[in-house]
Amino acid sequence: MRYGISQRFPTLKGRLAALGGAVLLAGLTLAPGASAQTLASLPTVPSTITAGAPARAIAAWVDFCQSYATECAVNTAEPAQITLTPAIWNTIVSVNRRVNKSLRAVTDMEHLNVADRWDLAEDGSGDCEDFQLLKRKFLAEAGLPRRAMRMTVVIDEKGEGHAVLTLITDRGDLVLDNKTSAVLPWRQTGYTFIKRESQSAVGWVSLGRATSPVTTANR
Repeated sequence: MRYGISQRFPTLKGRLAALGGAVLLAGLTLAPGASAQTLASLPTVPSTITAGAPARAIAAWVDFCQSYATECAVNTAEPAQITLTPAIWNTIVSVNRRVNKSLRAVTDMEHLNVADRWDLAEDGSGDCEDFQLLKRKFLAEAGLPRRAMRMTVVIDEKGEGHAVLTLITDRGDLVLDNKTSAVLPWRQTGYTFIKRESQSAVGWVSLGRATSPVTTANR
């Protein structure tokens, strides 16, 4: 049985609460270096990935949803797109940097002796999907619509499976990643996009192996 953060890791509760509080103020106070990436730096022509047919959900995501139902719920009354303002952009950039800096990257096998598990990195360590899930949690707490923030499976520059967080915005689909603190338009990641969470119901949709034209290794 899984427990809440305060029950499983009481000493971490304060640290994550502090991080979350900082995140909520991120539009006013940025993490060091966050101001280097500006909203104006995004492409002027937005690019989005077209979602296709329903796709098989990842088994570890199904388990995650049983323990964290609110993190998987789809509220169709929420906006399906984030309207970027300078304050919202600063919050996104800051959350991405703060979470990337605060967590220790470790594989599930090394960390928990299991092949794959999704959670909110309650003990301060996790792999790619745990980083992104925690970012989404903080961004949702800052007022961004969870429906416009979709967990996404890609093939990375090594030809391996990887999880990122796609933000569906009025400036195109943007990607939050634990491999970089830059918030990148999907076409600049170098990844092949396989599937992501649906915006209309709890589940996943295919992205048709949409391929970024940029080579990740050359970033």
